[in-house]
Amino acid sequence: MKQSLQLKLGQQLTMTPQLQQAIRLLQLSTLDLQQEIQEALDSNPMLETEEVGESAGDTEKTSEQEASSREENAQAQESAKATESESESTAEGDWNDEIPQDLPVDTSWDDVYESSGPTLPASNYEGDDSDFESRRGSTETLYDHLMWQLNLTPMSERDEIIAMAVLDAVEPSGLLSTTIEEIFEGLAPNLEELELDEVEAVQHRLQQFDPCGVCSENLEQCLVVQLAQFDKDTPFIDAARQIIQQYLPLLGSRDYRQLMRKTRLKEPELAQAIALIKTLNPHPGDVIDTQETEYVVPDVFVEKREGRWTVELNPDIAPRLRINSDYASLVKRADSSSENTYLKNNLQEARWFLKSLQSRNETLLKVATCIVEKQRGFLDYGAEAMKPLVLHDIAELVEMHESTISRVTTQKYMHTPQGIFELKYFFSSHVSTDSGGECSSTAIRAIIKKLVAAENPKKPLSDSKITEMLAEQGIRVARRTIAKYRESLHIPPSNERKSIV
Repeated sequence: MKQSLQLKLGQQLTMTPQLQQAIRLLQLSTLDLQQEIQEALDSNPMLETEEVGESAGDTEKTSEQEASSREENAQAQESAKATESESESTAEGDWNDEIPQDLPVDTSWDDVYESSGPTLPASNYEGDDSDFESRRGSTETLYDHLMWQLNLTPMSERDEIIAMAVLDAVEPSGLLSTTIEEIFEGLAPNLEELELDEVEAVQHRLQQFDPCGVCSENLEQCLVVQLAQFDKDTPFIDAARQIIQQYLPLLGSRDYRQLMRKTRLKEPELAQAIALIKTLNPHPGDVIDTQETEYVVPDVFVEKREGRWTVELNPDIAPRLRINSDYASLVKRADSSSENTYLKNNLQEARWFLKSLQSRNETLLKVATCIVEKQRGFLDYGAEAMKPLVLHDIAELVEMHESTISRVTTQKYMHTPQGIFELKYFFSSHVSTDSGGECSSTAIRAIIKKLVAAENPKKPLSDSKITEMLAEQGIRVARRTIAKYRESLHIPPSNERKSIV
């Protein structure tokens, strides 16, 4: 096979380790960033947190005194090695000049520098800074809540077996996933002379558990059980029970004329009965919240000072970091031992980590400032004054790629006088107006929400009517678009919004 030389042109994406780290930190949320910083502090001895109120001058003076004392001790103990002690300079410029500013492209940390240390096994102990709720908190399900009450309720062994069978059929909503007859058929072969009345009696007892109405077969039974908890002298309780037991489908379809005709109730009386029914919970199991609490920490604060909107980073989202001068002074320029190499590697990683954090904060502040400049109308007047904005608009202003803007605005939150919003909330598509301008889809949603809130409950606005009202304001939107925006706001259609009150 003949050997030959060939020239070939090609393109490939090259990313330095510094850029990879900067991009990874840029897309982290506040809580993830705090965890990342804590891991860096635990694994890298060169990093330390800066104490509040501690000045840089005091730190430098203390480090110089400690460094000089160490040099004197070394000279006293190793007076015979004067030449070697001269090469062991502790000046900061020595290790700065020795370590390169950039690594070769398409490499990782371990390709150039050794690992900072051996990987330690995971420990169950997390220290005092660990999250209290995640370690000690437990999420209780509806089944656990009912079993806890069952254990406190005096029952015979036979009834307890029936109760556990009923509780096994309870759905998260609180209703049964099967009928009592099917539960009876499943228990009959295991319990001698079991009757359906026994199972129903245990079910009625379980229905009194908290939340009231659980273990019911259907919605009608669930509401009737809850209604039985009211005082017998409650106004219109008989009418409410009659509606639930006989005319629940009519109530669901909001056919109030048929309800008044069949129940022979006048409009004010029917309104009072329906108001009583609305106090009941059709899904009692939803009272038991099984979801973990999610906390939102704003990354940026926006407030108006002297007539101008100012943007500031939240100083509490991350601790202030710096390089430990004591350990940095131990780095020796002419030493190639494993200990010195370990210090060099950690020092370089610390410098790049601090630089990546600074780059993240600068980019976040720059993007947030541009968003505030574009959405000053929203900050002054609310969502109805939101202007159309896309990632490309901000990318041009800050001279960055759209993917970078997307990373910055994901899971980052801004605290404004209007509330706390994710940065992505300020980006929305646009709809053309009759005057030749543009209207944000977020502003249209706010207008729809305002119109629905002010509508007549007896004659709610249809999607077509909302389309006409927006057209009167110069906003041309199709009816199906109005329906899409309404559904995104969790607003039911007009026939479900109809009310007799």
